[in-house]
Amino acid sequence: MDSSGHGVGASLRRLEDDRYLEGRGRFVGDIRMPGMLEVAFLRSPVAHAEIRGIAKPGGLEHQVFAAADLTGVAGIRADSGLPGFRSSVQPVLAHDRIRHVNEPIAACVAETRARAEDLADATVLDFDTLPAVHDMLKARDPGAPLLHPGWEENVFLESGFEAGFEAATEGAPVKIRRQYRTARQCMSPMEGRGVVAYMDEQADQLVVITSTQMPHIVRNGLAECLGLDQGRIRVIAPDVGGGFGYKGILLAEEVVLGWLAMHLRRPVRWIEDRREQLAGNANCREHWYDITGYATPDGRLLAVDCEAVVDSGAYSAYPFSACLEAAQVASILPGPYKMDGFRCRTWSVATNKPAILPYRGVARTGVCFAMELVMDDLAREIGMEPAEFRRRNLVTGPEMPFVNITNKIFDSGDYVEALDRTVAALDLPALRARQAAGEPDGRLMGVGLSIFCEQGAHGTSVYSGWGIPMVPGFEQATARMTPDGGLELRVGVQSHGQSLETTLAQIANEVLGVEPRKVKLVHGDTALTPYSTGTWGSRCIVMAGGAVATACEELAGRVRKIAGTLLQADPSEILLGGGEARGPSGSVPLSEIGKVWYHRPQDLPEGVDPAGLEATKGYKTVRDTGTFSYACHAAVVLVDPGTGAVEIEQYRITEDGGVLVNPMVVDGQVRGGAAQGIGTALYEEMPYDGEGQPLATTLAEYLLPGADEVPAIPIDHMETPSPISRFGQKGIGESGAIGPPAAIGNAVNDALRPFGAAIAQVPITPERVLAALAMGEPA
Repeated sequence: MDSSGHGVGASLRRLEDDRYLEGRGRFVGDIRMPGMLEVAFLRSPVAHAEIRGIAKPGGLEHQVFAAADLTGVAGIRADSGLPGFRSSVQPVLAHDRIRHVNEPIAACVAETRARAEDLADATVLDFDTLPAVHDMLKARDPGAPLLHPGWEENVFLESGFEAGFEAATEGAPVKIRRQYRTARQCMSPMEGRGVVAYMDEQADQLVVITSTQMPHIVRNGLAECLGLDQGRIRVIAPDVGGGFGYKGILLAEEVVLGWLAMHLRRPVRWIEDRREQLAGNANCREHWYDITGYATPDGRLLAVDCEAVVDSGAYSAYPFSACLEAAQVASILPGPYKMDGFRCRTWSVATNKPAILPYRGVARTGVCFAMELVMDDLAREIGMEPAEFRRRNLVTGPEMPFVNITNKIFDSGDYVEALDRTVAALDLPALRARQAAGEPDGRLMGVGLSIFCEQGAHGTSVYSGWGIPMVPGFEQATARMTPDGGLELRVGVQSHGQSLETTLAQIANEVLGVEPRKVKLVHGDTALTPYSTGTWGSRCIVMAGGAVATACEELAGRVRKIAGTLLQADPSEILLGGGEARGPSGSVPLSEIGKVWYHRPQDLPEGVDPAGLEATKGYKTVRDTGTFSYACHAAVVLVDPGTGAVEIEQYRITEDGGVLVNPMVVDGQVRGGAAQGIGTALYEEMPYDGEGQPLATTLAEYLLPGADEVPAIPIDHMETPSPISRFGQKGIGESGAIGPPAAIGNAVNDALRPFGAAIAQVPITPERVLAALAMGEPA
C-alpha cells in the first residue's frame, strides 16, 4: 500500500459525505430549468381490463397525451435468449389492455405538479374489467385468464437443471420435503425515481436526466423505443439517493418524457411520489419453493430437489428480463454445499402485478431462505446440531477453487472457518444451556444460522448463459492527469451509495500515488464516460476498480518515463507515492510532471508516449465467471408465545469479501444490507387481494425497519484474496441482505420447535407465529 495510508485497505472517510451532509447534493428533484413543465400520470385503478376509451378534459386536450398521441414510439421489449421464452411488449402508455394497478395510461402536462394531477383527475378512463390473475400458483391453472394474446399459459419461461439426481437419491435413508414462500416486497430507496428531459438544440440531442444505476443501458433502451440514433441521446445520472436494483431498469416514464421533450420543445419533469412507488413501480422477491432434501444418518447431504415459481408480474422488465430470478434459482440453490445430486425446475410466471425487479441480493435471498431452512430441518431429522451438519457439508478451504454441482467456480475462501468463527462468537453451548433452562419472562429463545455465497462481478459468459439481453463485456476507465498533478477518472458505472468517489480514488492512489482528495471521479453521463452496463450485481469494485487500476498503471509507466528524465534516473527506479515520483537521488512532485507534459513539452524525453497523460483501458477478471464472496449470519431471537412478537436479541456476521479496498465502506454496505434483510424477514410485505389490488400503498401499511428494529451488528472480516481480480477484491454490495431471512427464520423455528411449530413464509409476522403455534403439536 502507498505510504500515505490512503490506498487499498485503508478505512478512508468517504469523500462524498461533505457534499451530502452540507446539502450540496444534486438530485433530480433539485433540478429547475426555465420553462420547465411538470408531468403527472393517469394510472390504472384496476389490475386487468380492456380499455374502451379515454376522454380528455375539454379545452385542455393539448395537455393530455395518450398512447395514440405518442407517434413513432415503440413499446419496451426485453426478451431472454433462452429457448421457450414467451415475449411480451410493455407499452409505455397502456392503450388496449391494462395489466396491473397503477400502469400509466396518459401523461398530463402543466406548469405545476398540482395542476398536472388535476388534469389526471379530470381525464376519464372508460374500461371493461377483466378477471385478475393475482396468485402466481393459480396463474398456471387450466382456464386461468391469459395476460398476453397468443400465449398458451401465463409463463414467460420454464427452465431447469439436473445433475446426478437419480443415482444420489436411490435408497436415500433421510428425506424431508418442505414448502416455503417469500412475500412480494417494494424496494424503498430514500429517493424515488425521477426524470427531467429537454432538447439541447445546439447539440441536436435529447438530454434525459434520470435517477438511474445504468445510464448507458437507459440510452440503449430510449434509442430503441424512440427510434433515435444513440448519438442523439444523452443520459445523465446526477446524485442518486439509493437504488438497490429499483433504478436498474428502463422506465416507461423515461420514454414518455423523452418524447414529450422532443414534441413540446420544453423541459419536462416527473418526480415519483411514494404512493406511485408502492402501488405500482417497485415490486420484487415473490417466490414459492417446493423443496426436498436428502441426507445420510451420519450427516452427509446427498441431494436437493426443488420446484420453484417466481412471480414475474405483467411484463418482462428491460434489460434484465422476466427470467433473471428464476434462471438464478436453478443455478445457485446449492449454495456453498457439496452434494452428489441436484434437480431444479423453475417457472417465471406472469400475473396482473408490476414487473418484478432485481432487488439487492436478487434471487439469493429467497434461495438462501429455502435452502437454509431445509438444512436445519435435515439436521433435526437426524438428531444433529445444525451447525455441525453444515460443517460436514460445506466446501472447505483446501478444496478451493471448487466447481460445484451447477458448475459454479468458487474462486477462494474457507466457509468452514466462517461458520466456526460465528459459532464461537455466539458461545453456542451457553445459548443451548440457557434455552434448556427457559426464559424468566416466558418468551422462547431460538438460535439460527445461515451461510451462503454471493456471486458478484458476473462476466460475459454468465449473462450470455442466462439469456439476459444485457451482456457485460470489458469494463473501461479513463485516467487523465491534470497539469497540476491531480487526476480525473471517468467510469461508466454509477454510484448510488457505493462510495465510488472514495474507493476508486483509493485504487488510483495505490497505483499512481495521487492523494485521494486530488482525484475527481466523473461518472453518470453517457457523453463523458466509457460505455458500461452500469452498477448492479456487486460488480463495481471488481470491474470498475480493475479498469481504474489498469488505466492508472498505463499512466504510471508514462509518468515514470518523464520523471526519470527529470531525476536523471532509469524509469524502472522510479517509485510513485505521496503525490510525488521518487528516484535514487531525489524526488519530483506529480504537479511538476503535469506541467512538463502540458506546459513545457520541450523538456520531454525522447521517445515519450505521444498519448500523453491520459489513458483509456479495458478490464476483465482473469476468469469472467464471477467472484464469490460469502458470509455466515447468526441470529438469537426471543419469541413471545402470547403475542407472536419476535425480538432480535443478537445478530452477528462473519464475511469474506476478499481484499477489502475500504473496510469502513464494507461495514456500511453489509450493515445496510442486513437492515434490508431484517425487513424481508420480519416486516416488509406487499399483499394483493383477489382483484389484484395492492393493499399496502403508504408507509403506514408497508412497514420498513427502523433504528429500533435493527440491533447492533458486529462484523468479523475474513480476507481471502480472489485469484481472479486485480487486488484480490470480491463484490460484496448485496451480501448483507441475503442472510437475515434464513438466519432469523431458523432462529424462530428453533424457538418454536418444542411446540411442534414452524414458520414457512416471510415476513414472520406475529399473526404467522401465532398461526404456527396453533397448528403445532407439542413434543
